Amino acid sequence: MINNRDQVTQLILSAKVLKGLRWLAVADAIGRSKEWTTAACLGQMALNKEQAEVIGKLFDLSDEAVAWLQIVPYKGSLPTAVPTDPLIYRWYELVNVYGSTIKELIHEEFGDGIMSAIDFSMDIQREVDPKGDRVNIVFSGKFLPYKSY
Repeated sequence: MINNRDQVTQLILSAKVLKGLRWLAVADAIGRSKEWTTAACLGQMALNKEQAEVIGKLFDLSDEAVAWLQIVPYKGSLPTAVPTDPLIYRWYELVNVYGSTIKELIHEEFGDGIMSAIDFSMDIQREVDPKGDRVNIVFSGKFLPYKSY
């Protein structure tokens, strides 16, 4: 018996290692980006029935696990307020150092509001560089202005 979505994530990760799958191949199988697909498989997005069934076949999941993939998840996957994983901590550091700059520049360009993480896309690519390859990440979120009432 599966008691929560995290258990399904662990089943997916175990099967991914065992089968040697790559997230891009999984994404291609359901017709979504590797970024969204990875988030869904890690428990941050709900899959529709068709997508969940494809994921179920790829990872040899039970019908119960496939059903869990279709439930709206509790979002936010970090176990602590300050992340301890070095790569994720660097993102925390990046927001601490540049967050106020990003906020200031978005407000100057768009006005008082936020960038949506719901109407959102992300693209992660390797950028070849002779001094050492770079990680190129593009976030694109709809601007949502605050309303006066």
